[in-house]
Amino acid sequence: MNNTTFLKIFFIFFAVVLLKGCKKRTILPDPLAAGWKGNAVCEVIEENDKLRTLKCTFPPGVGHEKHYHPPHFGYTLVGSTFRITNDKGTREVNVKTGSHFSKEIETTHEVVNIGDSTAVFLIMEPK
Repeated sequence: MNNTTFLKIFFIFFAVVLLKGCKKRTILPDPLAAGWKGNAVCEVIEENDKLRTLKCTFPPGVGHEKHYHPPHFGYTLVGSTFRITNDKGTREVNVKTGSHFSKEIETTHEVVNIGDSTAVFLIMEPK
């Protein structure tokens, strides 16, 4: 193998490794930065080097603008009915008090509380 062939193979290998290492980045806000009509809906209640825990509160008619979630676990302190819009469409969901959910991948969505009670969630994001 001559030097030119070696350099071509090396640069192709380097480019493939570099591109594989690039993570997909979203330009959407995370749950803390996202709000509703300029108002925050989530607050940090605990954060350390391993975990961030948010408390998110949605009175009737209030939602969460389109945002992304890193992998997370959520627990419903107080439920309500939500309109949820994501890449699969829009659906209405009755979220019950005490229910929980988790995602192991980054997700995006927008939600609006269409129920008649204030909903409260805890969102835990491992770092």
